[in-house]
Amino acid sequence: MARPRTREHLLGVISDTHGLVRPQALTALAGVERILHAGDIGSPDVLDALRAVAPVVAVRGNNDRGAWAERLPDTEHLALGGARIHLLHDLNQLACDPVAERFTVVIAGHTHRPRIDDRDGVLFFNPGSAGPRRFKLPLTVGRLRVMAGRVHAEIVQLEQDG
Repeated sequence: MARPRTREHLLGVISDTHGLVRPQALTALAGVERILHAGDIGSPDVLDALRAVAPVVAVRGNNDRGAWAERLPDTEHLALGGARIHLLHDLNQLACDPVAERFTVVIAGHTHRPRIDDRDGVLFFNPGSAGPRRFKLPLTVGRLRVMAGRVHAEIVQLEQDG
């Protein structure tokens, strides 16, 4: 009997949009099966624009205010493709031990600095910021490829507006 093929899952990761949806971000996220937004969304219109690309899982950031934002959780947990993902906005607010909780990935934004780190076997991923430029930091989103409990993270730099 043939073994079933393990399916690869492609996730888009975005953070710190602060009310701005860049067309380049939507292009970079095209084809993902789900988008994870790590907070500082800025407006429910951002979530609507992202939902036109793929289903969205979002958490509230420190700048997300109002009735729409109050409905968003501070953290989300997802299990997909054998991986366990913890999503929050600010890594300084991490209230659990990701190793003890057996998370595969911890996703956080807040700093606007894209970063991929491995800490004690847990992938820490910050997709950077796709919103208004802050200082001279790059404009970025991220992609996660998940298959059989393994995760490959990628930072995608967005083309600059003319």
